Amino acid sequence: MKLRKGFTLREIVGENVLVAEGVENIDFDKMIVLNSTAKFLWENLNGKDFTIEDAVELLTNEYDVTAEKAREDVELLFKQFKDAKILED
Repeated sequence: MKLRKGFTLREIVGENVLVAEGVENIDFDKMIVLNSTAKFLWENLNGKDFTIEDAVELLTNEYDVTAEKAREDVELLFKQFKDAKILED
């Protein structure tokens, strides 16, 4: 998997927001707000090929969370990213 190019993480009024940039994203009409965990994953996975297991490992190494809970959260986040067309297989 890979996060789609053309998105920049910005802090806007205290919120972590993904901003679409470039011609390839001209039709992007969603606002993606990330919580601190999703921001952590974005910062550590952006520009890399990765698997769900890579994301689970990042979370379990950084937070006090079980692998099962981390996997559940990652799968939900990645589904939302896929639905928003910002995650490529």
